[in-house]
Amino acid sequence: MSSTVASARARKKESNAASEDQSFKVYAIIRIRGRVGVRPDVEHTLKLLRLHRKYHLVLYPSTLPGIHGMLQKVKDWVTWGEIDRETLIELLRTRGRIAGNRPLTDEYLKEKLGVSSIEDLADRILEGKIHLHKLYDKKEKKWIIKPVFRLHPPRGGFNGSIKKHYSTGEGELGYRGTAINELIRRML
Repeated sequence: MSSTVASARARKKESNAASEDQSFKVYAIIRIRGRVGVRPDVEHTLKLLRLHRKYHLVLYPSTLPGIHGMLQKVKDWVTWGEIDRETLIELLRTRGRIAGNRPLTDEYLKEKLGVSSIEDLADRILEGKIHLHKLYDKKEKKWIIKPVFRLHPPRGGFNGSIKKHYSTGEGELGYRGTAINELIRRML
């Protein structure tokens, strides 16, 4: 009996080590569908992800506990994938906002975070050193950088239905991998 428990613990330790070996990824999550007809449990999960409206985008690390379960819960309302460096820099430059709905600037980053530029911020986000969802200043009671990016509807429209999944080739919902970058560029 104790040998089976020990072997189960060893397998769990090996699987944890294997998951740590995978490269760090940052998911860009975009809400595609609106507010009408959302089940209460899905609505609650969307609120936890800060996706209150259509065409809002948030960034979360793939290593965040529970993120995969949350994405599976809301897969019929959002699309997500791994964001690359160039798209992240463009997103921060064009849609990054600070308190007072002012645009994100290099000078502000130097003052508040000690980061030299938007490119350096993007590198730190992709390395997992900075998490946007944790940049809240409790003393001033405001976000250092707002964690939600407001986007336009995609230029040229969606390629498929917003009621079907991307994996079927006919829709826009669910996991799309690195193809999320092309969609984000069309929505900037």
